[in-house]
Amino acid sequence: MKSGALTFDTHAYVKRLRAVGFTEDQAEAQAETLAEIVEDKLATKTDLKELELNLRREMAELKAAIVTDIVKWVAGMLVAQAAVIAALVKLLK
Repeated sequence: MKSGALTFDTHAYVKRLRAVGFTEDQAEAQAETLAEIVEDKLATKTDLKELELNLRREMAELKAAIVTDIVKWVAGMLVAQAAVIAALVKLLK
């Protein structure tokens, strides 16, 4: 689903970690791990917009299906009601 690009400056992150006392290996491991999380796990605004559009489309399809089912049910009930009335009229004659 990744359509937008997130940028994460691993070099700057390593420099900041080194400045506060991390070893080069620790800083690089942290930067690589965080870069993987940012690239693989976080959703971009584009991802969220795409998800929203898909959900809206699916909800519209469900709404159309529900309306169709309700119309069919009401039409069936009208036919059944007409059949009951016709039977009652026939019985009363």
